[in-house]
Amino acid sequence: MKEYKQILNLMLQNGRIWSKLIPKNEAINSLHEVEFKVFSQWGDDGIIQYLINYLDIENNTFVEFGVEDYLESNTRFLLMNNNWSGLIIDGNENHISNIKKNELFWKYDLITKASFITAENINELIENENIKGQIGLLHIDIDGNDYWIWKALAVVEPIIMVLEYNSVFGCERAITIPYDAHFIRTKAHYSNLYAGASLLSLCDLATEKGYVFIGSNSAGNNAYFVKKEFAKALKPLTAFEGFVNSKFRESRNKTGGLNYLRGAQRLAEIKGLPVYNTRTKKIEDL
Repeated sequence: MKEYKQILNLMLQNGRIWSKLIPKNEAINSLHEVEFKVFSQWGDDGIIQYLINYLDIENNTFVEFGVEDYLESNTRFLLMNNNWSGLIIDGNENHISNIKKNELFWKYDLITKASFITAENINELIENENIKGQIGLLHIDIDGNDYWIWKALAVVEPIIMVLEYNSVFGCERAITIPYDAHFIRTKAHYSNLYAGASLLSLCDLATEKGYVFIGSNSAGNNAYFVKKEFAKALKPLTAFEGFVNSKFRESRNKTGGLNYLRGAQRLAEIKGLPVYNTRTKKIEDL
């Protein structure tokens, strides 16, 4: 435990040094310029630090879905470094139980909830914690119905939206998995590649909801959107301009082992599976 705390303190101090190095009051050419990692899986901690400093945000509240045990997440540095308040939700009771045993649970203003998120319950889950209206940031990463959850979300209006997209779907088609309230990607297809939505479908939905797309992280899995009236001089991008093709190799074989498919091999593995075209409103083959 003592070694863990020492490592944690070093991680936080390193993150604070990096935070001071990123530009505070100027627009940047690419989100990749400000990336750094403390608790995020990739460089998202840096992107979020840049955005919360550059944008005018009064309500320092976040919501994040699909946090697992919260050891690796996009809002933990925001909680510990900036003292934001937040709600985190995960479908696994054990994950939430472990988070409550961690000292950060009493040191910071963190609400935890164990629930499997659906389009039907998302607004109630958030509103029941007295969170509504304008908040600073919301991150959706549930490896499945991400598009449908954002589409149903109405109880809060985050200034910053972070959504995971499936780069395997490419950037030319506006598609997502068909909605299934019980969707679990490990059960939907053995490869773990059949989940989520394309960046183009998320960009279309962002426009409907009054957001501009400002780019993706360099790993090619998280897209960033800002409420239009708060975007200041941030350059809006098209899905094609901001698309980053992921290179991580998380695909599985039929026995559950990693098979490290890369590039076009990944799409070939799930070709022919049904997807919903969010523009034509029809089911198509992938």
